[in-house]
Amino acid sequence: MARDELGEYRDKRDLARSGEPGGGAPGEEPLFVVQRHDASTLHFDFRLEVGDVLKSWAVPKGPSTDPSEKRLATPTEDHPLDYASFEGTIPEGYGAGTVVVWDTGRYRNLTEHRGRPVEMAEALDRGHVKVLLEGSKLTGAFALTRAPLRGREEWLLVKVDDDGADRRRNPARTRPESVLSGRTNADVAAERDAER
Repeated sequence: MARDELGEYRDKRDLARSGEPGGGAPGEEPLFVVQRHDASTLHFDFRLEVGDVLKSWAVPKGPSTDPSEKRLATPTEDHPLDYASFEGTIPEGYGAGTVVVWDTGRYRNLTEHRGRPVEMAEALDRGHVKVLLEGSKLTGAFALTRAPLRGREEWLLVKVDDDGADRRRNPARTRPESVLSGRTNADVAAERDAER
């Protein structure tokens, strides 16, 4: 396990109290996950398996299937690989709120520079990645590009115009349920309240 890469993640939370995962091992193919996180503000956490961690960005409006829409993606700390299946309630403190797995699946790295493939870690360092997502709600290619906005590092998440593009759909708004459990954030909150 890449402890150095997860140091910031562990420093920000008490895993014994929050019940959040703290490890995991890479699979044969890298995965992506988008978690719908109803915290102080509702947002979507977009995560890509890179090496031993999930590289993560908070996307306030959620991913779009419309190639003309650029979605702000603020980088957050790396998360452990087993976070990809985490659903539940994070207690008061860092990230408090409900989490469901909004979409997940495998992805392929399509990043190239001058016609040559670029490994994910290098592509992230350079500030641009292109990935092909094979999810339930998100399919096709997406690009993440670093852009200096508001005086700090931000990224833009954009759907590539391919067969997975759809300017009419807005799954971030119309399909709030988990692809793993079928629950919504409201369902998770109701279950939490019923246990009290």
